[in-house]
Amino acid sequence: MTREPLEQSRKLVTELPGPKARQLREQLETYVPKAVSPSTPAFVARAEGGIVEDVDGNRLIDLGAGIAVTTVGASHPKVVEAVKAQVEDFTHTCFMVTPYESYAQLAQKLDEIVPISGQTRTVLLNSGAEAVENAVKVARAYTGKQAIAAFDNAYHGRTTLTMGLTAKNMPYKDSFGPFASELYRVPGSYPFRDGLPGEEAAARTIEALEIQIGANNLAAVIMEPIQGEGGFIEPAVGFLAKVVDWCNANGVLFIADEVQTGFVRTGTWFASEAQGIEPDLITMAKGIAGGMPLSAVTGRAELMDSVHAGGLGGTYGGNPVAVAAGLASIAVMEEENLAAKALRIEEIITEHFAAVQQDDARVGEIRGRGAMMAVEFVDPETKAPLADLVNEVAVAARKQGVITLTAGTYGNVLRFLPPVVIGEDLLKEGLSVITDILAETRTQNRQTIDA
Repeated sequence: MTREPLEQSRKLVTELPGPKARQLREQLETYVPKAVSPSTPAFVARAEGGIVEDVDGNRLIDLGAGIAVTTVGASHPKVVEAVKAQVEDFTHTCFMVTPYESYAQLAQKLDEIVPISGQTRTVLLNSGAEAVENAVKVARAYTGKQAIAAFDNAYHGRTTLTMGLTAKNMPYKDSFGPFASELYRVPGSYPFRDGLPGEEAAARTIEALEIQIGANNLAAVIMEPIQGEGGFIEPAVGFLAKVVDWCNANGVLFIADEVQTGFVRTGTWFASEAQGIEPDLITMAKGIAGGMPLSAVTGRAELMDSVHAGGLGGTYGGNPVAVAAGLASIAVMEEENLAAKALRIEEIITEHFAAVQQDDARVGEIRGRGAMMAVEFVDPETKAPLADLVNEVAVAARKQGVITLTAGTYGNVLRFLPPVVIGEDLLKEGLSVITDILAETRTQNRQTIDA
């Protein structure tokens, strides 16, 4: 039975949460730990394009894409078709036991699109954190060194090792230590706050690497080309190139964590391309497979082959159903030219908030690339983070049918990660809901001051 396409419009038929959602919330609170805390007051029934429909029939504009996952939409017909076809053949065999062609096909496709010259090899896994852990394993095996350096404002995952690489304590690290050893943190580049040119910020980073760790001990430096949870921080021009040059000159590998930035999200296949760098290893997940759990590490062949037989892999790594979704998703990105669509989304969001910024000095900076955009809110006089404002806006937007995410080391950033297939009118409507809420908060503040 063919289902009718989901109408691409926002519609609220009940308050949020509606009656069915409230019942499900009771079930959630009874059987799911409080540590898992969904932010949107709705339970999904269907999702397609830029719309999420809940169990009460409300249609919400999706500006989060499951945290940058549903780049091609949550149920793109070609992805659905590929998944159904694969499920009919087999759901699992474990590639390490009985291999299948699609795994190698996806590895070949990644070889074609990653910004790494020469022959590459790929291992397929399940999550972004798992990809990061395996990249670290490869780096240590190849170099024979142990230390790994990450950056201020970094996010790399929630496992024991990746929590050690992640910078933000709450909610990711608090009370969960001790973490893995030989993990170090160095300052990076945050132009809005440090004001440093790229080369000057890089010199500061390199000095910290040399003083705190030493190249002889350092296996790899890992960084997100645009820092995600940190607040969509794009380093100053020249910063990453200078750091990568230092790595190349000192026998240190550079790992680009493209879990959030990859797969046309930033207007190119990978954000490393726009930064003009060539990593040794790339970690990928999120947008790779249209919502199916899949991740990958792709690296230069000699690096990946330095690990002993059986040293990489896992029971579910490269699950055939997820791989089918991955191949279909990449095909959709190519056929529908979603990289160009992502750049158009950047234009719309930038223009929208630039107009808001003229009247609202709390808009400190508008930044990002493609369909990975953010707005940092600060006190106009002191530049102090306005985390309470951002939380208030996000909560209000969700209640009005716009799924909105926050981010930032200080919690003062609204981040926008819509499905790249979202319609322009729908995107603009969602942004307008947010700016109307911002305008209401300004009015409320003035009335409080007058009183």
